[in-house]
Amino acid sequence: MFIVENYALAVICCLITMLCWGSWANTQKLVGKEWRFELFYWDYVLGILLLAIIGAFTLGSTGESGRPFLEDIAQAHPDNIRTAVIGGVVFNLANILLTAAIAGAGMAVAFPIGIGLALVIGVVLNYYLASKGDPLLLFAGVALVVLAIILNAVAYSKHSGKAGKKEVGKWILIAIVAGGLMSTFYPFIAAGMELENFREPAAGKMTPYTAFVIFAAGIVASNLVFNTVLMRKPLEGAPISYAAYFKGRLGLHFVGILGGCIWGLGNLFNLIAAGKAGPAISYGLGQGATLVAALWGVLIWKEFKGASKSVNQLIAGMFLLFVLGLGLIIAAGK
Repeated sequence: MFIVENYALAVICCLITMLCWGSWANTQKLVGKEWRFELFYWDYVLGILLLAIIGAFTLGSTGESGRPFLEDIAQAHPDNIRTAVIGGVVFNLANILLTAAIAGAGMAVAFPIGIGLALVIGVVLNYYLASKGDPLLLFAGVALVVLAIILNAVAYSKHSGKAGKKEVGKWILIAIVAGGLMSTFYPFIAAGMELENFREPAAGKMTPYTAFVIFAAGIVASNLVFNTVLMRKPLEGAPISYAAYFKGRLGLHFVGILGGCIWGLGNLFNLIAAGKAGPAISYGLGQGATLVAALWGVLIWKEFKGASKSVNQLIAGMFLLFVLGLGLIIAAGK
């Protein structure tokens, strides 16, 4: 299987993760006016599973090092499989709430608040799991990210004005809940993986490729419950039926699957980088997706169009703090 051999390559993999995790939501924005996020989400989770399977039978099954996918999944201990499934369930609940917040408040708001919070809590949890990296630099970077999240929330509140205060609070709260949940999924996957030696994984542990497939299966299975509930009791709008999904154009379904594949590609690179970078740094850099998503929201989707000078200054400050924070997280692993 393909293995990341050095820290520099691990950082490159994490930067790919950051681009993918920060860009998948563009697919939801593309179809948002025609296609409810609940309907989009069915295809999105199928895209994640599709990418996981492709990765397992290509990068995860070639080369002489490590265990190929089919051999690895056959020997995986049930407890490790269970933790990866739980990770998928937790992630799916968090991500479906995040997708709702993106639909309601936009990428420039939902991502920095939700995923920024996930970065902060997740880095702490993953550092506790495997203490790789300089803690001073790592947590200094996290502190700057916290300040960036605060600036973003203040900017969104000011830009929305008094008339939108209720909606502002609703979507910020949903993004916060999503972020809190999102911060906890990665340790479940990492717990079932071999993190020290990808070349000769310990018996019962899974390679990143196998762990991702099991994780994705947990996402798809749990979506039958979570998304069904949201369709019947939506956070916004009228209830919708399964029939609406099957009436969608082929192009709408394709965009959703593409969104899942983009996120899945980022997750795959993140997991294979974790062995060299450590889960805290690998996860923290990947969640730098907040910066990418905010750039998409501000520059492409014009989500802060017509904002006052003070709001624009807050947004600029947010970007600066995110960049500095991510720089410290990268430096922490050297």
